[in-house]
Amino acid sequence: MKRLYLFLRGGLAALACYSASVAAQALVGADADPHWREAEVELPAAPQASALREFFVSSASPNTFFIDERSLSVGEDGVVRYVLIVRTPGGAQNVTFEGIRCKTGQRRIYASGRADGSWSKARDATWVDISNNGYNRPRAALAAEYFCDGPVPPRDRNEALRRLRHAGGTDSPYR
Repeated sequence: MKRLYLFLRGGLAALACYSASVAAQALVGADADPHWREAEVELPAAPQASALREFFVSSASPNTFFIDERSLSVGEDGVVRYVLIVRTPGGAQNVTFEGIRCKTGQRRIYASGRADGSWSKARDATWVDISNNGYNRPRAALAAEYFCDGPVPPRDRNEALRRLRHAGGTDSPYR
């Protein structure tokens, strides 16, 4: 009986170590593909008011959020890229060209828009985890509620546009 107890205890310990190892790998990085390479990125044209699509972020935010539909793309590298416009109630506007990588739950800012329509490349354009805090809430909403189906990005630009246009509506298959 004591042997059976020791055998079971050892088996449970081994299973616990294995589970911890798998969990640690998931926390270290969801992307186990060391061969993934990001595609070359071109900065888009300046956003135009006629192409802006408003999207819902949170009732707690007084700001209004838009995506420039002309800039929306899904690269062969799986990155959803877009121009994000954030407007405050006082009239200030922030424009950024960004990307979301659904597979890893990360985002990247490529550039910030200037008032004259030109771009200023980001000083720190590294991939960072999307967190659901105040500053990153628009990216979290875009990833979870509009663009990503878990770790899977939209198939193409048309699907990304459809998700953006219909998410939150009663006909949305993504809710």
